[in-house]
Amino acid sequence: MALTASLGRWQLSRAAQKEGLQTAILQRQQLPALDGATLARPLPAGQARELMHRGITLRGRWLPEHTLFLDNRPMAGQTGFYVFTPLMLTGSGRAVLVQRGWVPRHRIERTKLPPVETPGGEVQISGRIAEHPPRVYQLGDEQGGPIRQNLDLDALRAETGLPLATVLVVQSGAASQGLRRDWPEVATGVEKHYGYAFQWFGLCALMGVLLLWFQVVRPLYRARRS
Repeated sequence: MALTASLGRWQLSRAAQKEGLQTAILQRQQLPALDGATLARPLPAGQARELMHRGITLRGRWLPEHTLFLDNRPMAGQTGFYVFTPLMLTGSGRAVLVQRGWVPRHRIERTKLPPVETPGGEVQISGRIAEHPPRVYQLGDEQGGPIRQNLDLDALRAETGLPLATVLVVQSGAASQGLRRDWPEVATGVEKHYGYAFQWFGLCALMGVLLLWFQVVRPLYRARRS
C-alpha cells in the first residue's frame, strides 16, 4: 500500500511539472514574434530550449532541391508525409529547415511523391520554433533520397553542406501550395500522469479494502459465528 501510494503521489508531482511546462509554452506563444536574425547565428543549447514554441517570421529563399518527405506521419486519420524544405535566410549565410506542411501518401505507390509547389524568389513565412518531430520505428539506417523515416539534422548538414540552424520552424497558416497545416496543439502529456496516478491510488485502495476484509471483517465474522 505504501509503495502504490508513493507511486501515485510521484505521478501527481510529474503532472504538476508538466502543467508548469504547458503554462510556459502558452506564455511563450503569446510573446511577440521573433525574426530571422534570431536564427542567423549559432544558438547555445540553453538558449535554443528557451526559444522553443516562440512565434517567428522568416524571410528567405526556398532550396527545393533539398526537400524531404518524412514518412508515416498521420493527419486527421490519414497517412502521409511531413514536408521539409530548407529556407536560406535573407541577409545571412544560414538556412533553417522548415516543416512546411503535410501531404497524403499515394494509396498504392508508397514511394510516389505527391505534388508540392515551391515558390521561387524571396518569400516570407510565419511559424513557431519547434523541436524535431518524434521518431518512428525504422528498419536499418536511412538510405538517403527524399523520403525519410526520421530526421537527423547532423546527418543532413553533412549530406547537403548547408549551415542549418539547430532548431526547426513549423510553418503556420492556411493550406497552400498543396500542403495542409492542421497541426495539433502542443501537448505535454499531463492527462497520462493523472491516469497513472488514478490507477496507483485505485490499486492502493483495493489493497486496503482487501486487507480490511481478510484481517478485520472476516475474522470478526467467524468469531461471532463460533
